Amino acid sequence: MNAEDIETIAVLGAGNMGHGIAEVAALAGYEVRLRDINEELVESGYDDIEWSLGKLEERDQLSEEEADAALDRVTPVVELEDAVSEVDFVIEVVPEKMDIKQDVYREVEEHAPDEALFVTNTSSLSITDLAEVTDRPERFCGMHFFNPPVRMQLVEVIAGAETADETLDTVEALAEGFGKTPVRVRKDSPGFIVNRVLVPLMNEAAWLVEEDVATIAEVDSATKFDMGLPMGSFELADQVGIDVGYHVLEYMHETLGGAYEPSPLLAEKVENDELGKKTGTGFYDYEDGEGADIPTDAGSEAIESRLLAVMANEVAKLIGGDVAPASDIDEAVMLGAGFPSGPAKLADERGLEDLHATLDDLHGETGAARYEPADYLAEAAESGGFYDRNGDGDTGEVAFENIEVSYPGEQVGRIALDRTHRMNTINLDLLDELGTAIDQLEADDDVRALLIVGAGDQAFSAGADVQSMAASAAPLDAIELSRKGQQTFGKLQECDMPVVAGIDGYCLGGGMELATCADLRIATERTEFGQPELDLGLLPGWGGTQRLQQIVGMGRAKEIILTAERYEASEMAEFGFVNEVVDGDLESAAFEQAADLAAGPPIAQKFTKRAMLRGWEDTDAGLEIESQAFGHLVNTDDLMEGVTAFMGDGEPEFEGK
Repeated sequence: MNAEDIETIAVLGAGNMGHGIAEVAALAGYEVRLRDINEELVESGYDDIEWSLGKLEERDQLSEEEADAALDRVTPVVELEDAVSEVDFVIEVVPEKMDIKQDVYREVEEHAPDEALFVTNTSSLSITDLAEVTDRPERFCGMHFFNPPVRMQLVEVIAGAETADETLDTVEALAEGFGKTPVRVRKDSPGFIVNRVLVPLMNEAAWLVEEDVATIAEVDSATKFDMGLPMGSFELADQVGIDVGYHVLEYMHETLGGAYEPSPLLAEKVENDELGKKTGTGFYDYEDGEGADIPTDAGSEAIESRLLAVMANEVAKLIGGDVAPASDIDEAVMLGAGFPSGPAKLADERGLEDLHATLDDLHGETGAARYEPADYLAEAAESGGFYDRNGDGDTGEVAFENIEVSYPGEQVGRIALDRTHRMNTINLDLLDELGTAIDQLEADDDVRALLIVGAGDQAFSAGADVQSMAASAAPLDAIELSRKGQQTFGKLQECDMPVVAGIDGYCLGGGMELATCADLRIATERTEFGQPELDLGLLPGWGGTQRLQQIVGMGRAKEIILTAERYEASEMAEFGFVNEVVDGDLESAAFEQAADLAAGPPIAQKFTKRAMLRGWEDTDAGLEIESQAFGHLVNTDDLMEGVTAFMGDGEPEFEGK
């Protein structure tokens, strides 16, 4: 069965994950049968879908007609036979217990069509063991969504021992049809990718505290502010539910051995029903206390090294076990856990030799199985890292990880900010790549206009990735960070070619400062602009205090920056910041504008930009550049082409000569 053949989907389980997956499928245009064991549970799940669609409508992410149509595609069902008969695809989302899931599949097998595909939304259980109770193990795989499914981009697609490649291809295509990013888990392995990295990391954090090596505050400070992860380890455990991670860890311990022995600290929390936010207390107090109040400077290099070493070891086990390559591991963890950079890359940057030595030392001191280095870790350290740094197969092309550079035609070079897992927020790596890309496109004789957009459907850029830059909190480092952003964005402003920004979704903080450096800005109606830095006790540090006033004037610039308010695209158009507001296909409108500019006279465009930019700083200097440029242009082939076309009522073909 191909993805195009799928029309009707059964979702078994109407809890948080189940109704979320049903909503995603309905929004994608599929007929959905939402089933649970009684009327009350099914209706509760259906009501939750209706509420969620209403919220999307309130935020202008859906029209009323789209929300109503999606809800109409969901049919609540109690009888299992009614749910799965005559469907093309079954997604099981029942409680995370092997015996419960297997019982469900035995019953589903009795009523589902022979050609239907089965998938399980499990976070760690064996796909192979679940498939064994069905008559179709080749048409059975894992499809692990992340919570909440409507918002989270990642779907892990997991192969069982007998899963056919055709099944995996179809499920990946279906996930893409849902608007998600599938990452294939090539071998059935407990924890798959994301939990295989996160859960041992959480466990190691607990062991650090259990063994009096560090406090909770010190570990979370190191995790959040030294490593730059979205949350502290204990903060994340409280957010997800300590019991959730603990039960995954128990399963990994049972199936993979002593390296995954749960820390007694985790067991104690579960036994005491102190499970985190959902119970009011966990590692932090959310009822009588301040919750996760994490100091910014309590971490240490020793804590960071130990956590990174354990994480690198799990990455090595996944790669060495043919579960997934480094690039897929990094993509999955960034999308599923919000890491600013992937764990393989983080380990490479720290140095695998050092991390291997850290594990060796810990294993020698403690004898604990969790510190025994994986065989592949030594191999990767010897070869230069998880990503081969020996230069083998180097083609001379620049490899970008945080942006995408493409050539859509009509002499336009396109740059897409591509950190969708972080709403295209800007970190140091992205700044480096952006500067390289601008230089590369400027040097390309076949490119005469730049188009810059944001990947995904949430944001052009939601600003600076503050968490990933937390390590640069020292004043001198922060000064250099500000200068780096100013200079990189300045390349766009000073670029000889016209630059068009196509803006959709959030355009905030550093993202708005980047857009400010474009020559023209085209935005969708739903775009939100703002410079929220003063709400954080900062100021725009990548040129916003100077460049914004050049476009909207001093008064409006002060209003935008000092109030830290959000502004709609229509209002920013009135201010003169947005040149065009579109209701429809932004990419086409922005590309058309860039293509029109690319067809213009490049020499005249270059001098026009230079004269206007210098004229803002010094009128006399701008006028001098203007007069010198005017004299230079009089003697160009482009002028003759333009005059000839004008006299003949034709379209000029400028060649930049």
